[in-house]
Amino acid sequence: VSTSHLQLAAFALGTVGWILCIASMGIVEWRVWHVDNTTTISSGIAWVGIWKVCFISYLHISPGYKEQFCHKFSGYDSSIPHEIYAAQGLLLIAMFLGLLGLTATMFALRNVSVRITQKTLITRFFLLGGFFYIFAGLCVLIPVSWNFYSVMHNQSIAFPPSYYMPSSPAVQEAGAAIPIGIVAVIFLLLSGTFSLSYRFLVTTNTTTK
Repeated sequence: VSTSHLQLAAFALGTVGWILCIASMGIVEWRVWHVDNTTTISSGIAWVGIWKVCFISYLHISPGYKEQFCHKFSGYDSSIPHEIYAAQGLLLIAMFLGLLGLTATMFALRNVSVRITQKTLITRFFLLGGFFYIFAGLCVLIPVSWNFYSVMHNQSIAFPPSYYMPSSPAVQEAGAAIPIGIVAVIFLLLSGTFSLSYRFLVTTNTTTK
């Protein structure tokens, strides 16, 4: 039990990182576009997410929506950049890997709390959870970095006419999803590092005794 404090912290950090991963995946504000033409985009601001693009419009351009217009990305839209589709797949994988990491760590902590003496089994599950956390963090890091790079270089997107979006903004900035994703990466990588340290702590503790 005395060697599992870091692993308890790993479980807490992993839980928060996993939740932030899901939050960043659901938020539409990945890339914030500022446009000059406000004829359709009334506020002059559009939000480009990994699943859809949204903006405020006072024109009735979509049935059932008088102000906010959203258009979901479809798999056959070749104009959508690779970093958006990569983010869709990698964040789904990260969500699944994070859940596996939490499950493995929870199982190991349960065995520690009831003082089960099968150290090899406990160590394996902590290591397994650590690897899942680290891989999940990397799966979040790639799309976050890629989209941030696109924002910093003000890269354009050739949206189809049905999206009512210009091909390029006057200027764009990183939305809330990117810093949330960065924090998720930090928490998941720290969680993985703490989980992987269990084997070293057990070996050190055993040697000292």
